[in-house]
Amino acid sequence: MTKKITMGFVAAAAITAFAFTVPTEKHLTTYSVDTKATTATWLGKKVTGQHDGKINVSKGSVINDHNTITGGTIEFDMNSITCTDLTDKEWNDKLIGHLKSDDFFSSAKNPTAKFEITKVAPIATLKPENDFNVTGKLTIKGITNEITFPAKIKMDEKTMVVIAKIIINRTKFDIKYGSASFFESIGDKAISDDFELNVNLVAGTN
Repeated sequence: MTKKITMGFVAAAAITAFAFTVPTEKHLTTYSVDTKATTATWLGKKVTGQHDGKINVSKGSVINDHNTITGGTIEFDMNSITCTDLTDKEWNDKLIGHLKSDDFFSSAKNPTAKFEITKVAPIATLKPENDFNVTGKLTIKGITNEITFPAKIKMDEKTMVVIAKIIINRTKFDIKYGSASFFESIGDKAISDDFELNVNLVAGTN
């Protein structure tokens, strides 16, 4: 009798413990960036005009938890930067060489730039249409600053597409060349502190 009572108590305790155990399983999905399908273009403006070009995304991944993006990292190859508006090779090479120099991105010393996602939140509008605010840590030339930008994000179980226009203040990353904010007498040689990065990111779960 005592043995039956003891076994009954153990069974009841086990059932009770199971009933109050909270499942710890997480439904995480990692999307790997398709670097061939992903595109990134840049636009820089100055008083007398503007220049534009491309830059490669070298690698990246985005984490999805129950249809919510919770993290991820995107890396840019700073040595891949090109200019698409200058058709004269000599002037084109001169501009790219300057952009890769210490006056701008110091690409020899800092071959990659990185963006780490920390938060993605839907934008409260009447017609959101997959609109989100993306917040994260952007590192350029070894200097990290938090930025937030709007993006359109569409995803299913296998594919994610992110379209974003990102405005970056270069002076926050110690890129002060030609900035009227630091050189007041620069006049019409001034280059805008902000440059534009347009990203069309494609990622998949393979």
